[in-house]
Amino acid sequence: MNQRSVGVIRLIGTALLLVGVVSALLGPAETHVFYWFEEGGRFHYEGVGFGSLMFANIAIQIVGYYVIALLCIPLGYGHVKLRWWAPAIMTTLLIVWLIVGLPLSLMALMILVTSKNMSLASLPFVAIVFILLYPVLPIVLLRFYRSPSSRHAFRTAESSPNWLSETPESVKVAVSLMVLLALVLHFPLLVGGVFPLFGHVVYGLAGTVLLDLAIAVTVVLIWGVVQRYRWSWWGTVVFLGLITLASAATFLTIPPHDIVARMPLAPLEMEALSEIPMRGYQVALFVGVIPTAALVMLAVSRRSVIGPGARAGARLGS
Repeated sequence: MNQRSVGVIRLIGTALLLVGVVSALLGPAETHVFYWFEEGGRFHYEGVGFGSLMFANIAIQIVGYYVIALLCIPLGYGHVKLRWWAPAIMTTLLIVWLIVGLPLSLMALMILVTSKNMSLASLPFVAIVFILLYPVLPIVLLRFYRSPSSRHAFRTAESSPNWLSETPESVKVAVSLMVLLALVLHFPLLVGGVFPLFGHVVYGLAGTVLLDLAIAVTVVLIWGVVQRYRWSWWGTVVFLGLITLASAATFLTIPPHDIVARMPLAPLEMEALSEIPMRGYQVALFVGVIPTAALVMLAVSRRSVIGPGARAGARLGS
């Protein structure tokens, strides 16, 4: 066994455990921030509360901390103990980041540059950070996990036949993207239940119901793809296609600022968003990247889900 590779793996595991533990501690602590924005709090402003952008931002950060903890702590343990499933999960997550990371990074960089008074001296540093996060770090880590020394370092002998070890990587990536989609669909619930619907925008209770149904359908389809049922592949292709087309048709025809104007945001938040140069195609790209990527990965993994011998309503290989 390559001791150098083992050392690197355990170093990565220690870093993951540290990030996971810190995130697990920050999650509950972050809830106190809500009090800072309540009436009488030091950061309070008119209209802040449920439905405002700040409330949604805090809620997403709390959930984000818990998600990071739930991912990093088990993965850190798997690296330190050299468990076979650790690289299987890590490579899937790294591929997901390589797929969705470029448009998200470009969008974040554009917002950062256009909305902040950044000095020319700080631009190279910001550029280096973004290049390291995408694509340098994920590519370097992928090459490491796929190297012979890394594979030999993990205890592959402990692997028994299961979904994680037997499922093609493309299917695992598609499932991961759909899980991410299910999480992202919760965000509009916090800002008035905004739901794009083929050139129209549904708000309020009607939008909340549509989002609720979309989340439920996504979860059912995830289960079907995991079980590798024939109907789940066709259902997911149709569903992701409709979600992508509905979003694109809406954000390419309705100016983003018109959509924001009908959301229950605080006046200060409305003013801040009005100063950000948002374009319809930018929002369409940002919103559509996850379902589109999942659709592409599902198309690539078609034969793995509904290959020869699969029957409608029956699991592949059953």
